[in-house]
Amino acid sequence: MVMGRVKQGGSGCYCPENALVQALVNHLLLSRNEVVILDMEAGIEHLGRATAKAVDKLIVVVEPGRRSIETAYKINKLAQEIGLHNITIVGNKLRSQSDKEFLISSLPGFSFLGFIPYDQALVEADIGNLPLADSSKQIITEVRNIYQALLATVPAKAQ
Repeated sequence: MVMGRVKQGGSGCYCPENALVQALVNHLLLSRNEVVILDMEAGIEHLGRATAKAVDKLIVVVEPGRRSIETAYKINKLAQEIGLHNITIVGNKLRSQSDKEFLISSLPGFSFLGFIPYDQALVEADIGNLPLADSSKQIITEVRNIYQALLATVPAKAQ
């Protein structure tokens, strides 16, 4: 189920759709002991509407750039306002060690799950509509490392 995209110009409010997603998320995350990953459209609407209120951990993907850093701070503020306090960062599209250092120094107090390097192979796979998982062993390795870091933060009884 994709939320956050405008279907067509002038289509009006998404309140009913957001209410459905919020009810579904609350049921899945609060009524069952399961792991659910919500991949939300970039932006902050899910926090403004509290669609993501029931999540246990919010992972914010941040690129090395001022606008991305500012967005991470805005996401953190909105998340705190709806009671989400378990927030972590994944650095994305890093081209150098200085990009990594920039993110770490620009986001003091945030925890990082990991860092994904920039890889032109992903761009080419996306253009060619090819599976991203087959395009870069380096990316797959980093994503697996992030997955392991995420598992390490989950209480033992939930695994």
